[in-house]
Amino acid sequence: MVDVGDKEVTHRLAVASGKISMRSETLALIQEGGHKKGDVLATARIAGIMAAKHTADLVPLCHPITVTKVEVDLTLDPQANCVHCQARVETRSQTGVEMEALTAVQIALLTVYDMCKAVDRGMTITEIRLLEKSGGRSGTWVRET
Repeated sequence: MVDVGDKEVTHRLAVASGKISMRSETLALIQEGGHKKGDVLATARIAGIMAAKHTADLVPLCHPITVTKVEVDLTLDPQANCVHCQARVETRSQTGVEMEALTAVQIALLTVYDMCKAVDRGMTITEIRLLEKSGGRSGTWVRET
């Protein structure tokens, strides 16, 4: 594991996003709240938050850090038959939270898949990516669109 002991403690932020594409009937089921397993988006949101907090348990050599804020937003997109996910993670630490934001997005979308797989096994998770990060020695980075 990389030694971060000499790095300065700063406010650090990372934002990541991704999406899960599905059949229109599956998206309608999520939107109407008629899924047998319960509220898909609420469950996925909680899963994403929990994942951000446990990233170091999942990714080898990832530093365990205290996450100070996690926001996971899931948005339905009926025109594209998908659910968009964006996670924003913050900390005051010696290392960044990019991995936590990316993990939050992936686990939130996997939770959507898990809850809906009985009605749509063909769902596809794509476009997982870091959108921005700030803090630390390398400063701010924002993805160019």
